[in-house]
Amino acid sequence: MGAAGLNEVSPVIWREPTELELNHSYWMGSQPPQNPPLSVNLTVDVAVIGGGLTGLSTAYFIRSVSPHKEVVVLEGRGCGNGASGRNGAMVLTMTEDRYLNFSSDPAMDKKIYDLTAQNLQTLSKLSVETGIDCELETKGALQVLLSSQDVREAKDYVQRAQSLGMPVELWDKQKIVDALGTDVYEGGFFDPGGGQVNPMKLVHVFKVAAESAGAKIFENTMVGKIEEGSEHLIYTTAGHTVRAKALVLATNAFTSRLGFFRNAVAPIREYVAMTRRFTDQELIDIGWRLRVPFNDSRTEVFYLGVTQDNRIHIGGGSPGYSFNNGHLDPAAVGSHSARLQRELVRIYPKLSGIGFEATWDGVVDWSLNESPSVGCSGKYRNIFHGLGYSGHGVNLASVFGRIIADLDAGRGDRWKEYPFVNANLDYIPNEPIRWFAVRAGLAWYNLIDS
Repeated sequence: MGAAGLNEVSPVIWREPTELELNHSYWMGSQPPQNPPLSVNLTVDVAVIGGGLTGLSTAYFIRSVSPHKEVVVLEGRGCGNGASGRNGAMVLTMTEDRYLNFSSDPAMDKKIYDLTAQNLQTLSKLSVETGIDCELETKGALQVLLSSQDVREAKDYVQRAQSLGMPVELWDKQKIVDALGTDVYEGGFFDPGGGQVNPMKLVHVFKVAAESAGAKIFENTMVGKIEEGSEHLIYTTAGHTVRAKALVLATNAFTSRLGFFRNAVAPIREYVAMTRRFTDQELIDIGWRLRVPFNDSRTEVFYLGVTQDNRIHIGGGSPGYSFNNGHLDPAAVGSHSARLQRELVRIYPKLSGIGFEATWDGVVDWSLNESPSVGCSGKYRNIFHGLGYSGHGVNLASVFGRIIADLDAGRGDRWKEYPFVNANLDYIPNEPIRWFAVRAGLAWYNLIDS
């Protein structure tokens, strides 16, 4: 059998696992109380599969735009169990493909910057309205630069961005030292439009908002099969069904398990770790004076932040990939944790000997060209999706929730100029070709970053 033939029959030979890994992140301590599972058959207008930021925000915005519609959210574990509740907590502007990188349409780049920067105001307003403090800090975000070449490229970007009205800044080495207390970087790109958040508390905000708007949320309700049609029939693994006129796939890296977008995103595994709590004086001694999150300019990026109760978290580095979106060998988690420890001490030598109180991992939905997609598809144009965030999902997910709500309401014209609306993502082959391609790509990134 040739490569093309193997690629074609691969989904039949290697079926993806259906079990969802439990979230063991530090953020899990803030997971909202879980709702009971679905126990009856339902008929609704819109069924949302996935109780993360995409799914919950979509449910909230659909009920806000179309309050006459019955909306149900089906979550396989608990809300925030996936990437929404186990990420690095940075709230970034732009999309990954345009972050520090101008496209052929700079005016559109500016529009996307404004859209994503303004979304932080939406998050802040919802936090107040729901009474859930999601620890959103909007003091900006930094990309720290590892080389003089990175500085030159960032300088060119900042000059052009400022001419378009983007309020970004280039920081020299001394300003980075003064702000972060480390001298391992040559400079930094500062974006005042970014920030950080407790991601699970943000999940809680959107869960409360969605339910207050009238959406029904069922947790520990795994979807096993979907029959598409003018009215979809959704089967849960517990034996109940949901009929829905519209379906929202808010399952990100796990979307292919339901038979959709198998060749659109690769489930890349990221790793994060959290230290113990430091005193205010200890943080002063470390030198991290400006409490903004930062990520570095590597391809295999490291990212750091400090929580409101003075814990330092670090994530990233060389990501992992599990064959056919399966589970990872626990030994690999330990080796990645050790790498995070080494990088933390390289940045802050004073933290030598400081262990992690929590380490965790999870998969993100990475597209081949690092661009996302939101839109509708299917024979009856009644299947909606938002995916391919490639690391920018904490902020972008709720932007896409707004867009899906408008598309569902027939108000999509206001969004059609944006390049990610109904974007076709670059093709990613099936296993085992995918495994070899991803592993080769990760090895190459590791080589050029070393």
